[in-house]
Amino acid sequence: MAVTDAISRAAAIKVLLTDCDGVLTDGSVYCGADGEALLQFSRRDGMGVARLREMGVDTEIVTRESSPIVARRAEKLGIAMVHLGVMDKRRAIQQIIASRGVTAEQVAYIGDDVNDLEALGMVGLAACPADAEVVVRHRVHKVLRRTGGKGALRELAEFIIEAKTGGGVRDAEPAHEASSLRLVIKTPRRWRKVGGRAIGDGEPVYVIGEIGINHNGSLEMAKKLIDGAIAAGCDCVKFQKRTPELCVPVEQQHLERDTPWGRITYLDYRHRIEFNFAQYVEIDRYCRDRGIAWTASCWDEPSVECIAAFDVPFIKVASASITDHTLLRRVVSQGVPVMLSSGMSTQDEIDAAAAVVANEQLLIAHSTSAYPCPSKELNLRMIETLAEKYPGVPIGYSGHEVGLATTYAAVALGASFIERHITLDRALWGSDQSASVEIVGLMRLVRDVRAIEEALGDGVKCVYASEQAARRRLRRESGSEERVATA
Repeated sequence: MAVTDAISRAAAIKVLLTDCDGVLTDGSVYCGADGEALLQFSRRDGMGVARLREMGVDTEIVTRESSPIVARRAEKLGIAMVHLGVMDKRRAIQQIIASRGVTAEQVAYIGDDVNDLEALGMVGLAACPADAEVVVRHRVHKVLRRTGGKGALRELAEFIIEAKTGGGVRDAEPAHEASSLRLVIKTPRRWRKVGGRAIGDGEPVYVIGEIGINHNGSLEMAKKLIDGAIAAGCDCVKFQKRTPELCVPVEQQHLERDTPWGRITYLDYRHRIEFNFAQYVEIDRYCRDRGIAWTASCWDEPSVECIAAFDVPFIKVASASITDHTLLRRVVSQGVPVMLSSGMSTQDEIDAAAAVVANEQLLIAHSTSAYPCPSKELNLRMIETLAEKYPGVPIGYSGHEVGLATTYAAVALGASFIERHITLDRALWGSDQSASVEIVGLMRLVRDVRAIEEALGDGVKCVYASEQAARRRLRRESGSEERVATA
């Protein structure tokens, strides 16, 4: 459906109705220390509600959710009318339309799941968050860039406000068609569908928490790292999968080294920190239950087969394997997106590897393979170089530096996805721990990345509603001093 149609529909809106679970919250269930259910709301949504109210547009919640938490949060968001425990949304919306004296064309509804389809089909403007069910994204007028619980309602509010003020809707690019689940905001477009999420132009930065081998062979430690990534707001966690006998050179297999398990051979050490298929089954179950994607870097062909047995959103080929075209072809044959890491590689080696992967499967991560990597060797402008060289491919950043500032710079330079190693404690034993981000830092990283991508805007100059009062009060024009003097 053309975006101009969505704009005209938005301009007519007088009432905005929203579901709760999956829209105002991120759809996940968290438990407090006493087992109570916790819901994650976005503070941004409250300002959206307030700005709509200034425009004469009221907001109401219509949800099957019956928790009193929703009512209390609605009060904080400034939403006066809350309809809890609604099983028949069609009837509820009809009653709202009648009581407010508006038409269906003057009502907007935002929902994310199949139980919202009927409601979405009876209003003037139907919208959904970026992570809504596929069937829902096909049936709405507006698919938002933000996900549930991460400011989707605020984004819809701004869309309605700008449509009403005629200020030039800032995301006025072609909307999602039935044949496409993407927004197109640049030419050539650069995006990739990864699992249930799109990565690339117009999408929030995809954040990968690289657990790698920082679990030190402990499934419980891996689960704690997964929990930390979820709490921070990561989109995905990633592990590393190897068959030790294939990946450890023969001359190194029997060399001894000191480890937390005593002095053992390097081959024994690699087995100690390697998860087997049964453990990945448990990781898969754990991640599914908590609503986060997971995947792995595969270092050999049996490892590809192991990881491909799960519904992973993509498979990564580590920098060390980028020249192993046999491995690359095995990964490509799985039919999932392929992420190439470009550390310790020449441009010719990157080009040769990219040629093995179909363009519609390819993602490239700029990286420097030093742990930790000094800032002077990060060469972040390679993100722009790769974007120019591969115009249809999402380009991201896999960082191994200490600190967060340079990762923020990667986002500002256009990284569509970022990956940082994560750890429970940088002082833990392990080769990657010191170049990793602890959970508190990860929370700060994701928070600030979201602020940066929001602040970057689209580069199209407009006068925002927040500037209008100052514009009227302070704007000076030629001759204004003379008029003041005469007065």
